[in-house]
Amino acid sequence: MGTRPLLNRRLQGLGTTIFAEMSALATATGSLNLGQGFPDTDGPREIAEAAARAVLTGQGNQYPPGPGIPELRQAVAEHQQRFHGLAYDPDTEVLVTAGATEAIAAALLALLEPGDEVIALEPFYDSYAACIAMAGATRVPLTLRAPAFRPDLDELRSLITPRTRLLLLNTPHNPTGTVLTPEELAAIAALAVEHDLLVVADEVYEHLVFNGVHHPIAALPGMRERTVSISSAGKTFSFTGWKVGWVTASAPLVAAVRIAKQYLTYVSAGPFQYAVAEALRLPDEFFTALRADLLRKRDLLADGLDAAGFQVFRPEGTYFITTDITPLGEKDGLEFCRSLPARCGVVAIPNVVFYDDTEAGRSLVRFTFCKRDDVLTEAVARLRRL
Repeated sequence: MGTRPLLNRRLQGLGTTIFAEMSALATATGSLNLGQGFPDTDGPREIAEAAARAVLTGQGNQYPPGPGIPELRQAVAEHQQRFHGLAYDPDTEVLVTAGATEAIAAALLALLEPGDEVIALEPFYDSYAACIAMAGATRVPLTLRAPAFRPDLDELRSLITPRTRLLLLNTPHNPTGTVLTPEELAAIAALAVEHDLLVVADEVYEHLVFNGVHHPIAALPGMRERTVSISSAGKTFSFTGWKVGWVTASAPLVAAVRIAKQYLTYVSAGPFQYAVAEALRLPDEFFTALRADLLRKRDLLADGLDAAGFQVFRPEGTYFITTDITPLGEKDGLEFCRSLPARCGVVAIPNVVFYDDTEAGRSLVRFTFCKRDDVLTEAVARLRRL
């Protein structure tokens, strides 16, 4: 095979994800896993029953349509109108994907050329770096810095070059919990229009906002025709293993993303698509109760982390809390997280893996609070041993 490395050079340095490493460590040590963001209870029983009913009645057991089943595409369009006032044609402007992760991959592979630049909010979810690399493009970080984690809009303007093709936004933002304000989104939208940039907006935490509401950038003037909005069922309905996501965008953008998507998975999650169509039509009370429950859990864990000696950055959205370990006499988040299971039986994620600017994230550690109350209470008790 010669001396050439087996792995494509664009993927050099990516390796095993931190989530796989820390979840394996949680299993090996019997630790409480506050690292990877998945709930430890399932979503609504009636939605699980809808999935079972679909399987047993032969709905979706064979290949569903490439763009997704019509029932789900219609439900996604209704959801966008109901919650955000955005009108999309379910036949040409909605695409169902294997979770938001595939939607992001398909969008970036479809819309980028080698040499293009992508400006992304840093810290960024690890799949962003991989997908940008696979497209042959270059990521350009706009760093959200502690303690406020707000975007510097003057810096954003300075980062735009003739090679900039796309802005990759994530709001509510993982891992910082920042929710972009209408004013910030308006300024970003104005820059996108001025420089004729595309926007990919990862909005999977759209219903997990604790102060105010989520504002989609696609609703702003000049943005509908240049924005690919992405969301999924996993975070909102607590069925992360189903991997049902979707894209909403103008018909030309959806057509482009669909071409890339059809050569990734083609289709997936047939019976689950029928169940998610029902989930999206749940009454407002479901979404209100979800938000209230997670707000309570956020405060339970945040208060406990504060009492344990962490500097706590209370998030505006998502189900993650970023902390600084410096008050504990620690400096290296990666080393801290690898030793934490042995020290007190808790697993967390070091934020540094989400940064190109490693100094900005070196002492930051992320915990998730989408767990049962008894798990959070026990985790807090263990962390106080530090």
